[in-house]
Amino acid sequence: MDLRQLVRDVPDFPKPGILFRDLTPLMRDPRSWQEVIRQLEEVCERLQPDLIVGIESRGFIVGMALATQVALGFVPVRKPGKLPGSVTGVDYALEYGTDRLEIISDALEGGPRVMVVDDLLATGGTAAACAELVEAAGGKLCGFGFVAELAALEGRRRLPEEHPVESLIIYT
Repeated sequence: MDLRQLVRDVPDFPKPGILFRDLTPLMRDPRSWQEVIRQLEEVCERLQPDLIVGIESRGFIVGMALATQVALGFVPVRKPGKLPGSVTGVDYALEYGTDRLEIISDALEGGPRVMVVDDLLATGGTAAACAELVEAAGGKLCGFGFVAELAALEGRRRLPEEHPVESLIIYT
């Protein structure tokens, strides 16, 4: 099954000159979405995580579906002020400014192996920050899983090279 056929190209979104890769048609098609999760399940089998961590917000969709399929727990990583109680956070640089990601402080208690998932790997800044956050919170990063990757943006280069990075659809 060619998953790429269900990804819609949206020119000039969110601003002129950007070609947005819209995964919502892929998510809307049950057979294709099942195939996405099946392929990510194969990644899980190789990486052997104890928990799935999903990055806000589309990483929640991918991560929770995958965690349910492989019978693992799911932990959300969110933007500031969205999680209750004590949190651990990390600030990271954006193209124009900074942002922050947070996780509940005891979410990775006991040092579980963690697979980070998201819908798209672009410049890699958010995924790299999430990797840093996982380790700061006591988890052991075992790799990454993405539905799609924009390889020309070289986001993979920003991720820790000792951990596998798996993308189901790669745009060159």
